Amino acid sequence: MALSRPLLYTYRRCPYAMRARMGLLLAGVAFDAHEIVLRDKPQAMLNVSPKGTVPVLVLPDGRVIEQSWEIVAWALTQANAPATARDCWTRAETPENHDLLRRNDGEFKFHLDRYKYPERFGAAGAESIQSQKVLHRAQAMEVLLQPLEARLTQHSFLGGNNPCATDFGIFPFVRQFAAVDPAWFAERPLPKLKAWLDYWVNHPLFLACMAKLPSNQ
Repeated sequence: MALSRPLLYTYRRCPYAMRARMGLLLAGVAFDAHEIVLRDKPQAMLNVSPKGTVPVLVLPDGRVIEQSWEIVAWALTQANAPATARDCWTRAETPENHDLLRRNDGEFKFHLDRYKYPERFGAAGAESIQSQKVLHRAQAMEVLLQPLEARLTQHSFLGGNNPCATDFGIFPFVRQFAAVDPAWFAERPLPKLKAWLDYWVNHPLFLACMAKLPSNQ
């Protein structure tokens, strides 16, 4: 079936999908969203993207964009994107921000998954589960959260005095980390990171991207 506008296969709670939705919304892209059910993924999505994970953006010309950061890049660099959106992308295009994104999507995500879901990665028994959580929590702090605190001590955002795409590209993952044990996170000496996280949690762009959609079958 021909598409009249981009179609995004998404899952509301997936941080990668949040990143993609925020990029599309910031750029003012008119798109249709298909909220998937993880246990019953739509065949139409699997036909265009056999990897079976979201987000997936299908364009009216038939192109398929399967990676969340590539969806952000496509949206923010459209010729008709608002200047604020294009500037948001330009500020993200620095070696330092590329490194933060690499850390987030690589080592940090590795440790985040094992901190949040230790049972899925071989931990069994209360003692083993807790030790794995503590180990991966500490490594996640070291690989990303402490460097973020240092960066945000210099400026309010990763783009300097104004937000950039790296901010909302990383934010959903930090939000997920903080939510695993909110009481523990609240006690950490990360004042700049917490202020940054609070800014994004309450940002209209994030609130819009988290609007509930009916699951499509």
